[in-house]
Amino acid sequence: MQLKFISVSVKDQEQALEFYTKVLGFTKMADIPMGEYRWLTVVSPDGLEGVELVLEPMAFEPARVYQAALFKAGIPATAFITKDIAAEYQRLRALGVKFRSEPTPMGPIIAAVFEDTCGNLINLVQPLV
Repeated sequence: MQLKFISVSVKDQEQALEFYTKVLGFTKMADIPMGEYRWLTVVSPDGLEGVELVLEPMAFEPARVYQAALFKAGIPATAFITKDIAAEYQRLRALGVKFRSEPTPMGPIIAAVFEDTCGNLINLVQPLV
């Protein structure tokens, strides 16, 4: 088995595509109309080949409740890995990304949480090992 698709729920797929491509630097991989929504995926230029992030529309009410509860509790929906958190933190802040925390050492990692403008918190992580 292997991981191929990782999903993050988004309120607005077009807004999510804008943020994930123009701000985070991901590249659009798939954009297939699926009725009212789209099968919309992006890939990271630094990510594992073949792994796609699905910008999943929140068409299901429990998904909206779950996303809002995570956000309110300060719990990240997922984590992204970086080799240089200090540089990435500065780059994203300069682009207007709202961080909930500065890079903070936490045992074997340094982490900082940011908002993706789509209703999610993302944990930006640099492993120290």
